[in-house]
Amino acid sequence: MLTLRYGLTGLVCVVGLSLAARLYAQELTPVIQDGTRVETLEPAATSDQRLDVAATEQPKATPEQAIADDLQGVVYDVDIPLNARVLSYVELFQGRLKGYLEDGLSRGAQYLPMILEVFRAEGLPLDLAYVPLIESAFKPDAVSRAKATGLWQFMRGTALENGLNHDWYIDERADPEKATRAAANYLKTLYGMFGDWHLALASYNGGPGRMQRAMKRSGRADFWKLSASRRYLPRETRDYVPLILAAIIVAKDPLQYGLDVPSLEPPTYETVTLARAVDLRRVAEWTGSPVDAIQRLNPELRRWTTPLAASEYVLRVPEGTALAVHARLAEAAPDEPLPITHYIVKKGDTISRVAQRLKVTRSDLAEANYLSRSARLQAGQALVVPRAPAIPAERQSDGPQPADAGRADAVQASLPIAIDEPSPAPVVHRVQRGDTLFSLARRYGTTVAQIKERNALGSNLLRLGQRLTITRLPALATH
Repeated sequence: MLTLRYGLTGLVCVVGLSLAARLYAQELTPVIQDGTRVETLEPAATSDQRLDVAATEQPKATPEQAIADDLQGVVYDVDIPLNARVLSYVELFQGRLKGYLEDGLSRGAQYLPMILEVFRAEGLPLDLAYVPLIESAFKPDAVSRAKATGLWQFMRGTALENGLNHDWYIDERADPEKATRAAANYLKTLYGMFGDWHLALASYNGGPGRMQRAMKRSGRADFWKLSASRRYLPRETRDYVPLILAAIIVAKDPLQYGLDVPSLEPPTYETVTLARAVDLRRVAEWTGSPVDAIQRLNPELRRWTTPLAASEYVLRVPEGTALAVHARLAEAAPDEPLPITHYIVKKGDTISRVAQRLKVTRSDLAEANYLSRSARLQAGQALVVPRAPAIPAERQSDGPQPADAGRADAVQASLPIAIDEPSPAPVVHRVQRGDTLFSLARRYGTTVAQIKERNALGSNLLRLGQRLTITRLPALATH
């Protein structure tokens, strides 16, 4: 077995904040708390903490011929020059970063079959499936300080350009399969621009515009010549390509390099297509699963609910539970409202004023209601308040509670905002075409149950022209 032994100690001693130190630094890892995906600290690798490895003294690389002899018979579909820069990272992965690579490869076993299938269908080099090993350590929820997210560490703008949606409810960068398809599209675009995988990989890290400017300034179209100088590319981008290539070498034959990589099996699941938004805690109850299990199966979801406006949302549920979820959905009233807080727009309200009053960001308020930040509001309009529901779904259910309902990992709901306003007088509403109890409850900031009780309704059916007395709740009302 090939072993690279020398030079590593000298490297880690002279590096200030090196890759070896920073890969085990803190990462922002999203979880859902108070109904909102938030960021907590967990030891792992963030995208912007992975590459600060250049040192004032690089380790002496093993002679190229020794590694070339060892790699005989190994086929790569991306050209890998066995130069000193690549070999120094191979050495690093056998030493201080051995544990990092083992963890990443173990986690990646869940996703590599899917990535290889996508790349094979798109005609991409299969070795590029190991790019997430460096980008995110194969963590779907990895988030960098710059807010690059997911296995492939997409920035929001690049994600949108490659077909990934991001709003208050979802962030498809965190969905491994969707993000992989976007990454395949982006990598093909970059290769089309540069015609060389080394330049394409460098531009994946530093951006195609920066790469084009560097090539123009330097007059060089070869990555290794271009990156030999510090003048044209930042250090992270200069280090990125040899780091990726070294990871490919080790990842394709980890045993040969002394790595112990236990494989994690991909989670098994079924899918349910939802015609309306559903609270994840309901789904957890119906499947007998912890809420965090539903969240792990659906990492793109940022909130406690599936998107409000989605009429055909595909939700993953634990294997063997899809039929039960279908049955419970069929039993639920079609216009049963979610436990969501609404604000009723008053004359003169704007997105900015309402956001300031509710102490939420204008972007969150707009996105939660599928509005632009400059959208005009109408008096009487019901706006979703982008914060957790006031009443936990578990307390609203008349059915049996899951055994873990009180666990710390269950989603807890926050209290509504207190605003001192007199209770509005009841209004009389004449039913118009298209009205439902749910739409009226949202419009007037009340609940379906209150409308039915006030008007002695025995069902959810309404008649055209029917008069309903509705008590409009104060500006903030919880359904």
